Amino acid sequence: MWKEFLELLQNPRLFGIVIIAPIIQLTMLGYAATTDVRDVPVVVADGDRSPESRSLIARFDASRNFTVIDTVTTVREVDEYLQRGRAWMALGIPSGYGSAIHTGRPVAVQAIADGTDSNSTTVALGYATSLIGEYALELLEEPPNPRTPNPALNPELRTPNPIDLRMRIWFNPQLESRFFMIPGVLALLLLLVTANLAAMGIVREKELGTLEQLNVTPLRRWELIVGKLLPYGVIALVDVLLVTAVAVFWFEVPLRGSFWLLLAMSLLYVLCTLALGLFISTVSDTQQQAMMTATFFFLTPMIYLSGFIFPIENMPRVIQYATFLIPLRYFLVIVRGIFLKGIGLSLLWPEAAAMCAWGIVVLALAVARSRKTVS
Repeated sequence: MWKEFLELLQNPRLFGIVIIAPIIQLTMLGYAATTDVRDVPVVVADGDRSPESRSLIARFDASRNFTVIDTVTTVREVDEYLQRGRAWMALGIPSGYGSAIHTGRPVAVQAIADGTDSNSTTVALGYATSLIGEYALELLEEPPNPRTPNPALNPELRTPNPIDLRMRIWFNPQLESRFFMIPGVLALLLLLVTANLAAMGIVREKELGTLEQLNVTPLRRWELIVGKLLPYGVIALVDVLLVTAVAVFWFEVPLRGSFWLLLAMSLLYVLCTLALGLFISTVSDTQQQAMMTATFFFLTPMIYLSGFIFPIENMPRVIQYATFLIPLRYFLVIVRGIFLKGIGLSLLWPEAAAMCAWGIVVLALAVARSRKTVS
């Protein structure tokens, strides 16, 4: 037992993994791993532009459950917000809303929700229903205005609910949770398979001593890297085809976008995961170190902080900024956008560009750390 402790102490890198990594993970994931739905981004289509409509918007903005990110004029203008994922919900206030409130006539207000994440959407719609219900009750309890007909003065004008909230759910009307999770599983599988296999394959060469033999061959640095990583890229391509087929034909997840765009974005994502595996191999001397480094410092934080399970918008602001360093975050937006929303590169190019930049930077760092010298 004492011998094992001494060996751990003599290997500071492994000692840091088993002591420091759990503390870092607990600190970050303790804040990020939450199922609460807070600060739901809302875009408002205010077709009335009256003090009454502004009062309703202010009620949403003052709630801790919602954040009004923008106000537009027509409902058609909210499409881009929902497609890009900038807003989870759109609120449509019709023209004549203010006069209807004054005269005590019922008025319909439309709530359009992005049904991609079924659990968060259900909770957000519940919040909206409760908020509007409380607001409508307050309107009924307001003192009468002698200048306008008021339901409190005239029983014939009295209505039990002055605001009729009508809900519409886009992209996933049945709120099927598997439609949200299965495209994310595709992204997760590619990360786990390619990053782990690439890291373990290269480190295994170190342990066996064959990497030194490859170093003295006429192979150039890029030839060695491509030769080691290309087989795992082919495996990833096969996985994309298999998982997509199972998702569409077995689980009946709708593929509303371009299959070829999905394939191209998957290859770009695989570049990032292979670059990550190569980088892990450069900071690990044994397969055990590579596996623990990948699991503790990269894979587990990426799973929890990417939006795969917990919405990024619910995380503290500091952790939200940290998620921009995670390629899985961008690919989840892409794969769910292609599957469920049917959007194209015209809307997904920011995520594609960020993913490409991430892969190039990490690949450059990995190549710089490699010990292979140019012959």
